[in-house]
Amino acid sequence: MDRRAAILRTRPLAALGTAGHDPRIQVSMASLRALDPLSRGISFLPNQPARSVLNGRHASRIRGRGLDFEDLREYQPSDDVRSIDWKVTARSGKPYVRVYSEERERPALIVVDQRMSMFFGTKLNTKAVTAAECAAVVGFRILDQGDRVGGIVFGDDHIAEIRPKRSRAVLTRLLGRICDANALLHANAPDKTPMAINTVLQSVQRIASRDFLVIVISDFDAVDARTRYLMRAISQRNDLVLGLVTDPAAQEFPKGELLTASDGVMQAQLDLSDEKTHHQVQTMTRGRVAQVLDYQNHMRVSILPLSTAEETLPQMQRLLGCVRP
Repeated sequence: MDRRAAILRTRPLAALGTAGHDPRIQVSMASLRALDPLSRGISFLPNQPARSVLNGRHASRIRGRGLDFEDLREYQPSDDVRSIDWKVTARSGKPYVRVYSEERERPALIVVDQRMSMFFGTKLNTKAVTAAECAAVVGFRILDQGDRVGGIVFGDDHIAEIRPKRSRAVLTRLLGRICDANALLHANAPDKTPMAINTVLQSVQRIASRDFLVIVISDFDAVDARTRYLMRAISQRNDLVLGLVTDPAAQEFPKGELLTASDGVMQAQLDLSDEKTHHQVQTMTRGRVAQVLDYQNHMRVSILPLSTAEETLPQMQRLLGCVRP
């Protein structure tokens, strides 16, 4: 069994147990809807607060809605020379500029990972719950700012696509798909070969052709060189934000724990009381996080780091420079 594939699907046996109705383990439509009125200060518009991780001083600035061509008119001394339409100018013998207006709506695509690797948590929530709550907050805020919202929800062997619309019903459908996918995660779920995140990013490419706000919320299990290529291609035509969901164990796996790992076919137990095994697991999990964080330095990507050890909404408010109400 490939060691990397096995370790990245590891989950503590005692930490999760049977899901039941524990909101730290599984979400409900009611719990996601409850986030709407509590998160009204958050914005995904280009004009970000100074402390926001989406501000240009911290990461890649959100460019905002695209522009629609509106009209041609004669050049005036105060106009930007870059707006001159040289073909029309050559035909008419007079300088003309192209006039644009901002699009009234901008599509947003929220991509939510609900694979089995997300069913992991050592402190407060599972990664799957943190991702679901983040997606709900993002969806409510984008719709309230007047933009279209849609999404992609994927698990180990299923994917649902919802085209962006400026519709509360569409957002409700997206949240319902998240709840359905989340409900499939439990400690006794059968092992399956997980869907590659590259497959999902190819779907993002097909839907988000240009000028989308794309927010991918995941632990980014099993990223590779192809992932980097797809991320770069998406970010060149859209604003791309990565909601990187981690658990404290990714930085410091507890020693002495007995973990079960699976690649979807075979299972193995990892004894973290063994110093060598513990070091290998630690190095691998830290390396994956560092690899995703590095995307921000080499392409137009913003990172929203989310931890399962904290409540989702307060840390989003802090990361986005908002004062908690």
